[in-house]
Amino acid sequence: MINRSILGFLTLLFLVSCKSEYKFILNTPQKIQSNQELTISVSEKGDKPIDSVHFSIGSKKIVSKSASSTIKINDFKLGKHTVTAIVFFEGKTKKITKPVYFMADSSPEIYTYKIINTYPHDKNAFTQGLEYYNGFLYEGTGRKGQSYIRKVELETGKSLQQKDLDAKYFGEGITIFNNKIHQLTWQGGIGIVYDLETFEKEKEFKYTKSLQGWGFANDGTHLLKTDGTERIWFLNPETFVEESYIEAYTNKRKVENLNELEYINGLIYANIWQQNSLLIINPKNGKVEGVADLDGLKKEILKEQNLVDSDEVLNGIAYDKENNRIFVTGKHWAKLYEIELIKK
Repeated sequence: MINRSILGFLTLLFLVSCKSEYKFILNTPQKIQSNQELTISVSEKGDKPIDSVHFSIGSKKIVSKSASSTIKINDFKLGKHTVTAIVFFEGKTKKITKPVYFMADSSPEIYTYKIINTYPHDKNAFTQGLEYYNGFLYEGTGRKGQSYIRKVELETGKSLQQKDLDAKYFGEGITIFNNKIHQLTWQGGIGIVYDLETFEKEKEFKYTKSLQGWGFANDGTHLLKTDGTERIWFLNPETFVEESYIEAYTNKRKVENLNELEYINGLIYANIWQQNSLLIINPKNGKVEGVADLDGLKKEILKEQNLVDSDEVLNGIAYDKENNRIFVTGKHWAKLYEIELIKK
């Protein structure tokens, strides 16, 4: 039988421990538009006293003199952020975290298009990357055993030069930077650098943070890379380290499956896998500034050839900077289109 005094002591200990147990709640919205102010606070479920709270969003510390803080978030990148609160109470500390999603401050502009010119395109090409450089198109294709890079004459679609990729790799996006052709592989975990004139392979580089390679472009300073998610990575062109990223968001949601890329007049143009559309993305924060519906181009192609809906979709964006021309094509499409985007 338990001694009554011991039983009384255990009961008292239980009541004291229950009384002193703190249960904190970190109060934040689940998502918020970037033009709004974010209010974050900490409360204790039983209204027990809190000495102070230190807040942070990611690595950025938030100045606060109380258990709540209101801040402007317009300088933050869009996407998922982690709000952290370090709570000080009774000589102790407790860390609590909660995700919050920063959304675009407005809906994207909607664009349609006009076909300016139509050019032949090799319908055997499973197009993964497209680039216009010094008067010629450069193309990268996919599928194991069928992947290559090549130089193409725009007006005729004639292949002038080609380099096959090792059959174990599935080729993806390409870009030309510092007179070198850079090519991604899909699940191979590596990219390849070629001499622009000879197409001879010069080096390989490994992906440092992302798992896959999809689209490739450059902004004149960094290499830009997609991996099939909502992220666009910025790579150091010397070390190929994925140093930072943005996430593509509208005012309502994230946009995943970002694929082929092109950098045009300070903005990133991207198509979404299995969709015949283009996104126009702000490279500073990931805001989707515009959406262009190009589904009509697929209807044009269907007038002369059949397409596999889930596979033979729009994929290939190139830009002629000198003449301000945008070119698009698709996987196994027999045509390449020069288009002009028109805001609705």
